[in-house]
Amino acid sequence: MPVSSRSGAAVAAGLLGIALLPVLIGAQGRGRGADSPFPGGTNPDGSLRATPPLTRLFTQDAYTEYAILAPGSAEFRIRFLPEETRVGATELVNATRGGSEGSDVEVYDPRTGKPLKFTYEPVPNDPEAHAIHATLPIPVPEGGVGRVLIYKTYKDPRTYWMHGDDIVWVRSLSGYRLGVLLPKGFSFISSNVAAQMTTTADGRLKLAFANPSGQANPVTIHARKTSANFTAVPFTDMFFDDVKTLYDLDAPESGRIRVEQIYSDYRKGDKATLDSLSYLPLQDLKVVDLDTAKPFTTAQEGKNTIVKLDVPIADERQSVHLKITGTIRDASYKVTAGDLVFERTLYDLRNTVLLPAGWEVAAVSQSGTVGMYQGRAFVAFINLNAENNYKVTIHARKGASAPAR
Repeated sequence: MPVSSRSGAAVAAGLLGIALLPVLIGAQGRGRGADSPFPGGTNPDGSLRATPPLTRLFTQDAYTEYAILAPGSAEFRIRFLPEETRVGATELVNATRGGSEGSDVEVYDPRTGKPLKFTYEPVPNDPEAHAIHATLPIPVPEGGVGRVLIYKTYKDPRTYWMHGDDIVWVRSLSGYRLGVLLPKGFSFISSNVAAQMTTTADGRLKLAFANPSGQANPVTIHARKTSANFTAVPFTDMFFDDVKTLYDLDAPESGRIRVEQIYSDYRKGDKATLDSLSYLPLQDLKVVDLDTAKPFTTAQEGKNTIVKLDVPIADERQSVHLKITGTIRDASYKVTAGDLVFERTLYDLRNTVLLPAGWEVAAVSQSGTVGMYQGRAFVAFINLNAENNYKVTIHARKGASAPAR
């Protein structure tokens, strides 16, 4: 679902290219990926440990935004949108990184925008760490996803300090969709990550980026007070968009592809328009509310397909979390000279192509990562192109274990 169609703002200049998809375990955690520049860590002699093979079809489900607060305060305000997928889970736990002093915690239900119950308490056997235990609105249902929206303020002089009158902000960020905002009246001197830059409605400068490598990403920002009066520039944060689309390929001779797309829609009102049907002409269409795992009934409104929301969206804390499924038949998915060939224009931030059993990846026209899911090869992409679409061609060959046809 294109970012521009859901936000109502034009997606403009940003990063070019398609980047590698990471392995990410957890979100905002203190695991070895956050503590080491290498996902697998190192051996005592300094050599690298191997990471496990890639098995996750998608990563980067959590979004984190850091708003740097007043100079000299060593504080920054975090907006964090994590998910819980364990069926039956009744709470979501978010740990404070050791050495960061947390305060002003708020937790909301993204579906209703209402506050949720939570506790903020020390982590057993780790005096430096605390954890938020947020009570989910309902236990995570089969086929659903638990979500919370967390706001919290960290004070960490190791992350945020002053160099004379300049701001210095340094933090190791691993595997997220990310945003960093400067205090109003400051401009960037230097940033070591390639990022989209925007000016917010209140005149603050913001970086928006993803960490596609999967490794710990030490971000360093230098900023200086300025007399420039920045006015809002309507570039939509393309990394806030959480859309992910799975293309599950049937036998190539059939040209049949099962599609599953998951995303959050923040547009206010009592209905959600299914914009992605403009490029995904799905047969056997089904739409599910992932917060409750209940199906929606679709309806036509002019040329648009819509679903009526049980809880209308009235404020910025709210969204509806949708899963759309169905099938398409695509003549460009076929067998040519013994090769499986998948050729298609893909949209939005995250796309994964899951090959039929027994086929092995031979060539990919865009940068992507290769993994195995339940014995089947997949190629996963993260799109860093602000124009929102790109053409992908994948070639694969049958292996010895390929089923006969």
